[in-house]
Amino acid sequence: MSLTRRNLLTGFAGAAVTGLAGCAAGAAGAELDSGAPLPSAVAADTELVIAIHPTHVALQASGQLAKLPFRVPQWPNLSAGPDIIQGFRARSIDLASNAGIPPIQAEAINYDARIVAVQTKKVPQYTYATAPGSAIAGLGDLRGRKIGFSQGQAQGLVVLRTLKEQGLTPSDVRLVPLSSTKFLVALQSKQIDIAPLSEPSLTKYVNEYGKDGAKAIPMTAVDYLTILWAPAEVLADDRKIAAIRAFIPFWARSKVWARENRDAWIDAYYVKDQGVTRADGKRILATEDKPTFPTSWDKAQAWQQESADLLVEGGYIKPIKAADLFDRRFQTIAAESVAAEYRE
Repeated sequence: MSLTRRNLLTGFAGAAVTGLAGCAAGAAGAELDSGAPLPSAVAADTELVIAIHPTHVALQASGQLAKLPFRVPQWPNLSAGPDIIQGFRARSIDLASNAGIPPIQAEAINYDARIVAVQTKKVPQYTYATAPGSAIAGLGDLRGRKIGFSQGQAQGLVVLRTLKEQGLTPSDVRLVPLSSTKFLVALQSKQIDIAPLSEPSLTKYVNEYGKDGAKAIPMTAVDYLTILWAPAEVLADDRKIAAIRAFIPFWARSKVWARENRDAWIDAYYVKDQGVTRADGKRILATEDKPTFPTSWDKAQAWQQESADLLVEGGYIKPIKAADLFDRRFQTIAAESVAAEYRE
């Protein structure tokens, strides 16, 4: 199935965010110009709805959750880019974490949101998983195959990068448009031949279906960015933007805490929250690189532009300027909140 920009926009329109409508409204602050300095004083009764589930778990496990200087009435367990954009548009989410591609897709459909924090990665975050009994043995076997393609997520971009690495174009395969949350069911039912999965979903899937011939195939495409982002209207609220500024160090330091307290993180997240074994949790963590936070966003912006251009080349989005995706007032906050060894 070929994908067009119409398919892409339909994918966004169909994304469902249930049970959250209106929950991020809260008490509105004064309107703030986008070029104004960031306010630093946080009103204790300020509320942010934050859709970053792993950070919520890390803050609980590290004892930092109660130290947030504002209220978080809900931590929606949503991570798929289309769902986050729908949550933003419904004014039910104030702040979220995603890979770099959802802000690109939001800009492509004229939704105004900005990146406020950046983490960079140097190793692949995804691994390909095959359907049970698939004859795919490696990335050289992709031609003609049905590949799960998440229209507005990092998983879609790494597929495009993989195809480019293999000298293929989207027309050489069958890209099946699905949200990444549907990949597991599509693989299990053999509706698709292969799809990129992240941990711990990959481990759970291979543990269950490996006996039936499902395989994990390493990829080389790196998804360089993890970002925090927020709607422009949230960033125009002086109360909420002050709370976001205050939250960024908690987010960055929670990543460092998970790195430096591996046993506690494995127990809190992988075992108790995600339901995998301690041994699997240790193996998963061993594949992850050290969290790094850049003091300059120039490389991140260049990466975003390259990613956007790749999507434009495939006909999935209109041309955009990556510089418009970043709120540079926040540029140094994450890096300055961690030790030098975690800065880039």
